[in-house]
Amino acid sequence: MDQKILTLVADEKAEQLQACLQSLKENELKGLITKQALKGKEIGALLRGIFKGSPCFQQTGVVRRLSVYKHCVQLVESGDLHLEVASEIIRLLMLEAHELPGSALADLATLFVEAVKGGILLSGRSLELFPTVLTALATAKETLVYGAGELSGEEFKKQLINTLCSSRWSPQHVIHLSSMFRDIPLSAEELQFVVEKVLRMFSQLDLQEIPPLVYQLLLLSAKGSKKNVLEGIISFFNQMDKKQKEEQGNSESMDLEEATVPLDQLRHVEGTIILHIVLAITLDQDLGKELIKYLKTEQQGDLSKVLCPFSITILLSVTRIHRFEDQVFDFLKSSVMKSFKDKQFLQGSKFLQELAPQNYDISAVVLEVVANSVFGWDHVTRGLVDLGFILMDSYGPKRTLGGKVVETNHGLSKTPAQQACKLGTDLLLEAFKVHEPIRSEILEQVLNRVITNASSPISHFLDLLSGIILSAPLILQQSSSKVAEAFDHLSFLPLDTVQGLLKAVQPLLKISMSMRDSLILVLRKSMFSGQLEARKSAVAGFLLLLKNFKVLGSLTSSQCSQAIGASQVQVDVHTRYNAAANEAFCLEILGSLRRCLSQQADVRFMLYEGFYDVLRRNSQLSNSILEMLLSQIKRYYEPEPDLLPPLKLEGCILAQRDQIFLQEPLAHLLCCIQHCLTWYKSTLSLRRQAEEEEDPDDDDDNDDKGLQQDLEEMLESITRRMIKSELEDFELDKSADFSQSTGVGLKNNIYAILVMGVCEVLIEYNFSIGNFSKNKFEDVLGLFKCYTKLCEILKEKAGKNKPTSANKIARSFLSMGFVCTLLTSLFRDCSQNHEESLAVLRSSNEFMRYAVNVALQKVQQLEETGQTDGPDGQNRDKMFQNLCKITRVLLWRYTSIPTAAEESGKKEKGKSISLLCLEGLLRIFNTVQQLYPAKIPQFLQALDIANEDAEEDGDINVTEKAAFQIRQFQRSLVNQLSNADDDFSSKEALLLINILATLSKLLEPSSLQFMQLLSWTVKICKETSLDDAPCCKGLLALLFSLHVLIKSPGSVLRELAQDIHAQLGDIDQDIEMEHQSHFAIVNAKTAAPTACLLILSRAEKVLEEVDWLINKMKSHLGLEAADASQAASPAQPLEKAIILQLGTLLTAYHELVQTALPPGSCVDTLLRSVSKMYTTLTTLVKYYLQVCRTTTWAIPGRLEKLVRLSGSHLTPQCYAFITYVQNIQSENLSMAGEKKKKKKDKTTAEVSTVMAKVLRESKPIPNLIFAIEQYENFLIHLSKKSKVNLMQYMKLSTSRDFRINVSTLESALQEQNDEDRENEPANDQSTASTQSNNSQEPKTKRRRKK
Repeated sequence: MDQKILTLVADEKAEQLQACLQSLKENELKGLITKQALKGKEIGALLRGIFKGSPCFQQTGVVRRLSVYKHCVQLVESGDLHLEVASEIIRLLMLEAHELPGSALADLATLFVEAVKGGILLSGRSLELFPTVLTALATAKETLVYGAGELSGEEFKKQLINTLCSSRWSPQHVIHLSSMFRDIPLSAEELQFVVEKVLRMFSQLDLQEIPPLVYQLLLLSAKGSKKNVLEGIISFFNQMDKKQKEEQGNSESMDLEEATVPLDQLRHVEGTIILHIVLAITLDQDLGKELIKYLKTEQQGDLSKVLCPFSITILLSVTRIHRFEDQVFDFLKSSVMKSFKDKQFLQGSKFLQELAPQNYDISAVVLEVVANSVFGWDHVTRGLVDLGFILMDSYGPKRTLGGKVVETNHGLSKTPAQQACKLGTDLLLEAFKVHEPIRSEILEQVLNRVITNASSPISHFLDLLSGIILSAPLILQQSSSKVAEAFDHLSFLPLDTVQGLLKAVQPLLKISMSMRDSLILVLRKSMFSGQLEARKSAVAGFLLLLKNFKVLGSLTSSQCSQAIGASQVQVDVHTRYNAAANEAFCLEILGSLRRCLSQQADVRFMLYEGFYDVLRRNSQLSNSILEMLLSQIKRYYEPEPDLLPPLKLEGCILAQRDQIFLQEPLAHLLCCIQHCLTWYKSTLSLRRQAEEEEDPDDDDDNDDKGLQQDLEEMLESITRRMIKSELEDFELDKSADFSQSTGVGLKNNIYAILVMGVCEVLIEYNFSIGNFSKNKFEDVLGLFKCYTKLCEILKEKAGKNKPTSANKIARSFLSMGFVCTLLTSLFRDCSQNHEESLAVLRSSNEFMRYAVNVALQKVQQLEETGQTDGPDGQNRDKMFQNLCKITRVLLWRYTSIPTAAEESGKKEKGKSISLLCLEGLLRIFNTVQQLYPAKIPQFLQALDIANEDAEEDGDINVTEKAAFQIRQFQRSLVNQLSNADDDFSSKEALLLINILATLSKLLEPSSLQFMQLLSWTVKICKETSLDDAPCCKGLLALLFSLHVLIKSPGSVLRELAQDIHAQLGDIDQDIEMEHQSHFAIVNAKTAAPTACLLILSRAEKVLEEVDWLINKMKSHLGLEAADASQAASPAQPLEKAIILQLGTLLTAYHELVQTALPPGSCVDTLLRSVSKMYTTLTTLVKYYLQVCRTTTWAIPGRLEKLVRLSGSHLTPQCYAFITYVQNIQSENLSMAGEKKKKKKDKTTAEVSTVMAKVLRESKPIPNLIFAIEQYENFLIHLSKKSKVNLMQYMKLSTSRDFRINVSTLESALQEQNDEDRENEPANDQSTASTQSNNSQEPKTKRRRKK
């Protein structure tokens, strides 16, 4: 029969063909088709014949065709046919589909839908036919029966798609179905429905099946719905990453049988999908625009949803497309900064922490991207490197206009910019560790920036370089040529950069001989450079080499550890085998450095500073160094034992024409000798023991002794003669010229500074070797008297020009360790053996004050630079130990001897010792928190005087320890505040308040101790009446800083505002204030400007918080619109808090704008602050306008109350306050005019000053009026939208261009009438009638009708 059909088709006998097909039963026809399909040869011809013999204008033909279609779909799905045969059948069916009538197409489409719903599709190949059927159905003109009604073809298609997307899909056919929808013409609504269905299917598929499905989705997105596709993919993988992380965290407690997502499989799938997305964006740039637009929109809301590791990886991969590069990096930069700023903003306010807690850490997310990129994500590494450098370039330390670098590299990263820079550093360091191909590029870029950005601060790049070298010193040997190239530029770089760079590359020098040789070559060239900076760089480089290449036999005691050695990797390949070579190498360097002793003072100064560290690290070089120093000091030493002065100062200066320069920093030379000698003596015994064991007959010992003896005798002789010397011996006395403008004056200044330095060095030396000898301490006091005389002369001569320098001392030569020892001996040494000798020093109050002053100077230097001058100045651990000891001494001294008990009067100038101790404690508490945050527990433990000798506990409660110290200072402050006015010390009270503020940061805000401190502060502020403005400001600032960590300070602000209003009076002088004071600290002297300005600054911070919360609420608007059916809104708690906060603030402003504030800063700040209040109110009204547009909710009653309050309690008072301010300004102008008339001979400068001041103070007034009117404008819009008349609470604004003050007008008219009555008899009738007409004229005016 099949052959007959084929023959009839070939002969084109249509009627016979129809008859033949008519004779066949349905099953027979299906059998024929199946037979031919399995043979696979003539199935195409057979189907064409059947379709030709089944015309669509006959019902039987339509039925037959439909039957054939259904059977062919089953055949194709069975999987029994060859692929080519199945494809041929589908192609034929697609060609003939448009011939079918609408009803048949509807049946066929319904068949497909039912097959998908029932899950009976096997291979899914037949789905290729479905788009053709649906397309044909959409174009069908007849109406189709659907259920009980009728639909058009387009509507029927829509209904089918709806049904299909609502039904359950078999996971194995999701990809076929997604591919199928690409060929179906879809409306935007249908497309969104399809995309959402496919995205929901992600969770039901195996990970390996998701990449092809995403590929189909991206192809589908060409039709539209791009945002939904991207959002769905990002959201799904964000959830997968979170799930993976949770499983990893709980892996120990999980059962082994439980199915988990393999990490490597997930990462590889994500990598494939990211490649698909980047490819899709390359082909369709609208998709890239949509990605950035979507992320920017969501950026204002929850960052954790949009900036997850997966989305950041997509963005960084997209940066390979040039068009999107800048947009992506700008977006990531702004997101990083926003995240850090929000985090900082939240940390300072408990009010915000409770309402909008933030657990998102963008640093962790970005570093997670680096960790994930190990799984073959090569496409992201380029973007990672660029992002790291962009963050470091944009947010690194900056140089201010004054040239000072703003960076706290030695402290914690606190500001958002510093945190962003640190993130860039960490990102690049981690990328360097895990990605070998980009290592050379990162190193090259870092070195380029170090060399080319010499004028700007580059400490962050040097830190990164150091981290890179430490992470892989051996690998970096391959890149030694790049480092060697950088060395060629050393002579052109600033000294700080050179030192940082050499410290960073120091581990490489130990393992790479070629690099060391190239560095030495460069340093030797620099040594002979004409530029001073280059020679200083050479000295710095040579000293670093001497510190780090040990000679055989050098001591390795714990004291030899130093900042560089402690922080760098010790790769001592040369120490064991090449020690002899090292010795020759080091001696050769010392020979080069010997030349520096004839160069400028700056170069010599560097050399003297560095020799001590070299000696400690390389003890075998001690003889060479001491010999060098001895020969140098002999140039300036007077050998005659009785000749005064003992030093030849004229050799220390250089005269060039009229100018005098310092040639030899003699005090630094002596300081270096003293420290080296002290160290040498302390370690000589160790060396002797070691040498005696090896070679008992060694005679070198005598040489060592001789060197030591020469230096000791020299220092002894200098000490003796310095005490005997008078100032006249140095040509320095009170009559000498010390002016900076003449050569003699400059010479005398240099001499004086040198002598003072020498005295200090000798004070430390004699105290150190004195072993508590009375004679030695008398020598110390004699040296100090010499120092003091010169100090006083310099202060006296410079006092008129530099008043601030009177309280400061010159940079001290005493070392931090010695200052610590000296203070402990002076204040804490109770040993009877030492009592007599220490009494000599204790008898001089000046000397004790000097010791505390030097300690303050050292702490200040540590706080500002992270290190101090002198031995161990760069050793952080030693500095910390010294800080602990100094703090303990100062604390004991202050608490044991009250300020009042100290001797006052006499000839003592400046601050008392107790006050200096207090100042030192404040500086130390700040420094420890800044530099040693991790060691705060040990620091507080060390301060516990009762247990100072006890061993450190493992677990130290910081809050308890800090609270103990706080209580001591609280007692001192209470005593101070209870003193009579004559005994009250403002400086001491202010220092105590600042110390309490600093220590309060160590308390846990949730602790009982914190609450006690807050209650105590509130009590002090409420009960203490202080006339001292700085103390009042300090106490109120402390109150606010504590209060914000517990709750919002709105109520406190309101009470303080009421107190200010009561103290200063009302702008209406007729009103008498009846008010019970809340805070006694606010009185007539402190109310303005101190308390007023502080309250306004705190109120503005609250307004900033409210603005931040309103922006947070705006991000919830989309969610609210989506979940409009829900009764509760996620923004409702925020709305309530915001309105309550604004209401409280509004009542505070209500008090302040009625206060008769004095003209000046208070008025100006208040006007600006109230303008901000109205701007915030306007922002809130705009938010509710947006709510009304997107949802059907009514505005809350709370908002209505707030508007009513603003209309009754703020706006009218603002206009009255403006009038008050303008009256004050007019009075000032009139007074200035009167002065001008009285003093005609004087210039108009005074009047113009008053005019300028009035103009400056009147500027905020128009801004305030504009803010009020903007607020009312948006209220009108909101009234229309919400159908609630909010303007009923707002009174009509006052016209400011033409304003009549009724009371003033009435009094003026009354005076005029009185005058008229008095003058009436003397005037004629005509004048009277004119006056009458004039006085009556205003009555005839009427309001114009509109």
